[in-house]
Amino acid sequence: MSKKICIGILGGGQLAKMSTLAASRLGFDISIMDKEMQSPAGQLTHHETIGWVDDHLTLHSFAAHCDVVTLENEFVDHHRIETIEQLGKKVFPSSATIALIQDKLLQKQTLKKKRIPVPSFLAVNDDDSYATLAGKLGGPFVLKSRKMGYDGYGNAMVDSEHSLRDAVRHLSNRHNNLMAESFVRFTMELAVMVVRTKKEIRTYPVVQTIQKNHICHTVIAPAQIASAIAKKAIKIAVDSVKAVNGYGIFGVEMFLTEDGKIIVNEMAPRPHNSGHYTIEACVTSQFENHIRAVMELPLGSTAMVQPYAVMINLLGKHDPQKRMEVYRTALQHPDMHLHIYGKSGSRPGRKMGHITITGNNLKKILKEATALEAEISL
Repeated sequence: MSKKICIGILGGGQLAKMSTLAASRLGFDISIMDKEMQSPAGQLTHHETIGWVDDHLTLHSFAAHCDVVTLENEFVDHHRIETIEQLGKKVFPSSATIALIQDKLLQKQTLKKKRIPVPSFLAVNDDDSYATLAGKLGGPFVLKSRKMGYDGYGNAMVDSEHSLRDAVRHLSNRHNNLMAESFVRFTMELAVMVVRTKKEIRTYPVVQTIQKNHICHTVIAPAQIASAIAKKAIKIAVDSVKAVNGYGIFGVEMFLTEDGKIIVNEMAPRPHNSGHYTIEACVTSQFENHIRAVMELPLGSTAMVQPYAVMINLLGKHDPQKRMEVYRTALQHPDMHLHIYGKSGSRPGRKMGHITITGNNLKKILKEATALEAEISL
């Protein structure tokens, strides 16, 4: 029998874990690189490299073991990805695509150049005042770290000179370069997962995402919006992936405004929170299609197998329950699917797992999922 093909994943968190499970079912080997031992994904493979891409020898050793490489977050320096490519390994998404996405200012410039609707934005300089920025963007506006921002970390609402100075001081600790965007008054936040190979492009249903303290908390699939708006959102999501010459799987987050416009908020070049429901609710999960795309294989159907699905993230809480108590609480609902990521420690707001319920009655499953999440403390 021929040697197993090994897929390398940069990062060992829950997205890598669920991708690893999908890859393993298809018979692929997985090699994980993460900064810490026994990461959620690292627990599932014998091929676990401890270290990070800035260590030249570690990176070369990791890449040598892999036939193809992908990633679970966009915070990998694109120059390091380019190093892997120079070693003759394919990386999905490519270093060129990651370069266009990981700097949020460059991301917005790229999308705007392709006439994709985005908020008004501009780079922020040290001497910019609130009055100057608000004069161009309106007030209040959102200040963002251009890199290393996620789940609301790296964002700050600014409504005065004082809050601008506080935000600049705080966000500069995350990344020195900042940008500002106009505040979008939206009625709903939407997301679309797009998976693309050289031969195919498929999209998952448009979903509604509901945030809790800037972290994706609840996903409703499909979003309860007019079909014309859903079609527009899907087209914009596909155009966004094409704009960055993206191959692999991408999450595109969008705002729906009061007047029915769709505005792109951000892109993620990887599996995404808004696609977790696809494990139980779609013919082919986002994670399996991620692996298929990385291996340049035919893509699976993205159709839902039930009319509705609700996914709720299990975020870390104070006074977490003992693990068996969590199981007894969560599994009391016979139709509920529980995912626990296996992270070594909990803190308030940290993504520790998720639950998904599918069914024919959206109001019913949303009520059930919400009630269950309130009882679980991880």
